[in-house]
Amino acid sequence: MTKYAPLTRYLQSKPETRLPLTFAELERLLGFPLPPSARKHRAWWANNPASHVNAAAWHEAGFQSQDVDLQGEKLMFVKLNISGDAQKKPRHPLWGCMKDMMWIDPTLDLTAPIYTDEEMEAFLDAKTALLNAPRE
Repeated sequence: MTKYAPLTRYLQSKPETRLPLTFAELERLLGFPLPPSARKHRAWWANNPASHVNAAAWHEAGFQSQDVDLQGEKLMFVKLNISGDAQKKPRHPLWGCMKDMMWIDPTLDLTAPIYTDEEMEAFLDAKTALLNAPRE
């Protein structure tokens, strides 16, 4: 459990798809002040749960941060349109777009060589001959 777990629980309890919060409200919810970098650097609010423990907290709840206003000290949490295990590892919107676009005959061995050894050796010998040919 991380120190941002109260944020996860709060977001999970909300049915809304858009939740505006001020930095002060967020600090009251968490029970500690945000780090100085949260007020100085937009990157602190990046939606990268792999490298930001704070982002992992809102992603675990199925939200992402948007409209971060550092001067106004406010932001919007927006519910992601995913469910189940996908919330833990959000996928790119194009994931699966090519599904059912191709069919491979199950009797086809995709690991079988295309050329026989003799054909491949002849091909390589021809390439070697071209590379070793005298230049004009």
